[in-house]
Amino acid sequence: MTVPKSRGTKSKRDKRRLHIFLKKPTVTKCSKCGKMIPPHTACSFCGYYKGRQIVDVLAKLTKREKKEKEKKIKNEEKIAKEKKVLNLQKLSKK
Repeated sequence: MTVPKSRGTKSKRDKRRLHIFLKKPTVTKCSKCGKMIPPHTACSFCGYYKGRQIVDVLAKLTKREKKEKEKKIKNEEKIAKEKKVLNLQKLSKK
């Protein structure tokens, strides 16, 4: 077995390992509630995928939890709609 002539430097080692790193996960906005979710998956917060309800998120919750979750969903939808709508009055205030 051959032996290397000299020890490799730190820069050579780091250049070799340049492609080894963690990548940011890709995320998209849910069309219904606006939460950030992985692409091509149903939203775990509201249960919608491509504008249709796929998962009933409220089915397994108690009454109290169900009410709280419904309030959160309504607030998130309201916020998402407000972000989409741009009025001249809102733009002039900025």
